[in-house]
Amino acid sequence: MRTEPPLGPAGDFDPGPDPQPPRPRRATARFMLSHPLHLISLGFGSGLSPIAPGTVGTLFAWASFAVFNHYLTVLEWGILIAVGFVAGISITGFTATKLGIDDPSPVVWDEIVAFWLVLLMVTPVTFTGQLWAFVVFRFFDMVKPPPIRYFDRRLKGGFGIMFDDLVAAFFTLLVIALWRMSV
Repeated sequence: MRTEPPLGPAGDFDPGPDPQPPRPRRATARFMLSHPLHLISLGFGSGLSPIAPGTVGTLFAWASFAVFNHYLTVLEWGILIAVGFVAGISITGFTATKLGIDDPSPVVWDEIVAFWLVLLMVTPVTFTGQLWAFVVFRFFDMVKPPPIRYFDRRLKGGFGIMFDDLVAAFFTLLVIALWRMSV
């Protein structure tokens, strides 16, 4: 005896209820090394920190900026940041999808690119200036005051992951500029 497939309200095949979304995965070193895009998304391991991965990712951004700044011009930094942002939309979105989480905290490429932008714009480059930029950026990235919170909640996928940190970088630079104008 043949059984007919179930039909939906429009008379077409009804596969049944939607399957359960995939269970969220934990980011581990094994997961990070399973695909090159995960390595980038997870900040070359800095996002695997069990404590404050966004802060550790930002520290990685600071350290890598200090190293690469000896070799890159301002124009080359600008290109790297722009490409890092645009590519980061797909890269972080891919990793977030594989982890089954909208904006996983181990994904720190967004902090890295945004903080590179902050460091590029902070002049003159002094340790004290960079330290204050770090503190202010972390404040905006962690607290997410309006309008950062608005973008964080409304924008999804890789673009949402990347964009709210870009807004945090903008506000960091705005605070630094306002402080410099007042002294």
